[in-house]
Amino acid sequence: MFNNCFKNKKVLITGNTGFKGSWLSLWLLKLGAKVYGLSNGIPTNPSMYKVLDLSDKINHYDGDVRDYEHVKEIIQEVNPDFIFHLAAQSIVSRSYEEPLETISTNVIGTSVVLEALRNFENECVAVIITSDKCYDNVEWEWGYREIDRLGGKDLYSGSKAASEIIFNSYFNSFFNDHKKVRLATGRAGNVIGGGDWTKDGIVSDCMKAWSKGKPVEIRSPNATRPWQHVLEPLSGYLRLAQVMVETNSSNGESFNFGPRSQNNRSVSNLLNDLSKYWNLSHDPYRILEDVPFHEASLLKLNCDKAIFHLEWSASMGYEDTVKFTSDWYNQYYHGTTDMVDFTLSQIIDYENISKKRGNKWSL
Repeated sequence: MFNNCFKNKKVLITGNTGFKGSWLSLWLLKLGAKVYGLSNGIPTNPSMYKVLDLSDKINHYDGDVRDYEHVKEIIQEVNPDFIFHLAAQSIVSRSYEEPLETISTNVIGTSVVLEALRNFENECVAVIITSDKCYDNVEWEWGYREIDRLGGKDLYSGSKAASEIIFNSYFNSFFNDHKKVRLATGRAGNVIGGGDWTKDGIVSDCMKAWSKGKPVEIRSPNATRPWQHVLEPLSGYLRLAQVMVETNSSNGESFNFGPRSQNNRSVSNLLNDLSKYWNLSHDPYRILEDVPFHEASLLKLNCDKAIFHLEWSASMGYEDTVKFTSDWYNQYYHGTTDMVDFTLSQIIDYENISKKRGNKWSL
């Protein structure tokens, strides 16, 4: 997998205690990497990080990604071969409650990581993760390309657009001729999968409600999203880092990582399909009449650039995405299998699906 480029390499993940960070940590451990993490506490309870017992498997640093001196010290101490910067405030609703926290975490946090790398003197590839919401969403039916306009009507989207602008400014000011450090950004969104308990996340709210025998409360049943399993964008981030190491290309570039267009479904469709794997004695969801903040109803990505330059494409169809997600939560709430083993089995199943589709990283 990934031509063994992560085997015995030191990989630092910011935001490693979060949902995506935990999946990425376990996958990199499976790939033979030496994993280091930097996070400001554990963001949820329950927590994927705790479920996978990652505190006993990686080298973890507590700290705020906005603390420049601490981040710089950690990077110098770890001397990583790879950095995946995932640390962020990632919830739209929370950006309305805590706008300055959202802006400072997402924009200043990214700036701190870039500044800490500016004078780093060893070989390192860093993938900065932003979001599909960095685009100025006019809710058209076409997928957004990396060259389309950045922006956002809500603070979360604006913070991600600002992070991309800061990245571009930093790269052109300091990294264009850097001899050692190579950088790129990855944009993805609407990730689902087992172990997500993020507040106001559609699947996390759904599973918490169903596990208590209640319908989930939703705001926008007709909002359409290109749903993708968490392993899809993670494979894109890993593939991007691999290509940057092996070909010395894609430096300073941005890439979209999204599912196939057939994965577009409304929120109500998704919940009805997820509920098929649960023996519910009640309706899957209840619609709230009051939508307290703006939330885009249509957003999808054009991934042609990743397909052409990285030879990466999404591997899972919508049905597999739903099944992987429901199976994980069913196992967690009702099963007897060790969750580390079960999560690893899903990673292996995903690798095999990707291999059958001929995805270059999995061959």
